[in-house]
Amino acid sequence: MDAPSDLAYDETRADALVTVRAHPTAQPPPSTPTAEILIMDKSLSMAGRGKLDEAKRAMCAAVDTLRDGTLLGVVAGNHKANVVYPATGGLATVDAAARQEAKRRIAAQLAEGGTAIGQWLACADRLFAAAASPGTVRHAVLYTDGKDEHETPEQLDAVLAACTDRFVCDARGLGEDWNYAELLRITQALHGSAEAVVTVSDLTEDFTRIMRQAQHIVVARVYLGLRLNHRFRLGFVRQTRPVEAELTARPHADGELHVPLGAWPPETRQYQVSLRFDPGTLTVDEDLRAARITLHTEQGDGTRVPCAEPRAMVVRRRSTPGFGIPPSADLTRVENEHELGMAMRACADAQQRGDFARADRELRTAMGLAEDLRDTARMRLLRSVSVTGPDGRPQVRRDAARGEMQRLGLRSTRTTAPPADAAELPPAEGTSTRSCPRCGATTSAPSARFCEECGGRFGDAAPGDAPEDAS
Repeated sequence: MDAPSDLAYDETRADALVTVRAHPTAQPPPSTPTAEILIMDKSLSMAGRGKLDEAKRAMCAAVDTLRDGTLLGVVAGNHKANVVYPATGGLATVDAAARQEAKRRIAAQLAEGGTAIGQWLACADRLFAAAASPGTVRHAVLYTDGKDEHETPEQLDAVLAACTDRFVCDARGLGEDWNYAELLRITQALHGSAEAVVTVSDLTEDFTRIMRQAQHIVVARVYLGLRLNHRFRLGFVRQTRPVEAELTARPHADGELHVPLGAWPPETRQYQVSLRFDPGTLTVDEDLRAARITLHTEQGDGTRVPCAEPRAMVVRRRSTPGFGIPPSADLTRVENEHELGMAMRACADAQQRGDFARADRELRTAMGLAEDLRDTARMRLLRSVSVTGPDGRPQVRRDAARGEMQRLGLRSTRTTAPPADAAELPPAEGTSTRSCPRCGATTSAPSARFCEECGGRFGDAAPGDAPEDAS
């Protein structure tokens, strides 16, 4: 955990970067159930140019990729949602016969109606809730070739709020007429990936890859637990790597906040935790634990248990007014990566509404940040939509296709790999009980040096001990 402890005298914000690794296993335990729901867009815009036929081919390839025993449902969506497989509703157990029947029903779908993605997701949520037990890996994938025009943004937001922490959803924009911002809203809320599939025939390969990746999920649900000192309040939690996403904390047991992190394949992720406080409430030149951060996983019975030792976010308010303290290099990089993403999205938005002067300014800002960050992937994407203007500076290509700009918007949230030496949360230790000499509160964490109630250092910490997790 990267949590700079020193705070300027008048500072009102404290940030930490938490890096977590999920390690691969040979294969998921046989007892771990997996549920997949495939959501196909069958709106009228899918008719013509072979789009629906290619999409059906991709859906059938995804079905063929599933392992026996997987729970499967197929939803066909337009301005409403229909469960096309299984015919009885719910989810079916995959075997050879189930695959054939699912593919037959997929092939029978016709293009008609409008687009209401929230209805599709709400239908998937009902299927998961009815058929998937706690601890089940719940994964959905959808594609759409159009905008979400048959429901309001507020209706979609309400569905996303209801579905958050219930299943993971990957989303694909097919062709060029969809809205990248809508896909990002969906995948950020549901912890999935978003991608542009401009060439429709590429969807089969993409869906096959998604299904194979989903089969390597290590754990169904993970939570970042935050227990805050009463002097501090939560500003935000943001996933910073490998993809940026704004996350939501929800109250849990004993006053702890839990931030859903979705399902995890073997990978490393990084999170920024930002706290707010009134500097006048903090003593000066004294170590205080601002927050305790714990990683939790969901068990098969639905309970959440710690899977790593808690870490302390420790702060020290300096006594000299007017003395600034620079943030760490890692925190500075994270903030610059966030600004890069915002500039890329602003560029895409301005180009699509014809405001080329604004698009050019945002492009140059993004290219400067990408160069400073040595972010070669996003720099390459920016160069693909740019040319050298009459003044010798980069400008957005006036003939850049909508699909190219949609891809620019989607990939604006992809950040570089986290540092190779980022620390993971270590294994949990045993338990014991100690009392705080200040307020009498007790703790069962043997390595805890800071009180849950008053935030002060435990009196029995050895003199000269470094604050917990101050590094």
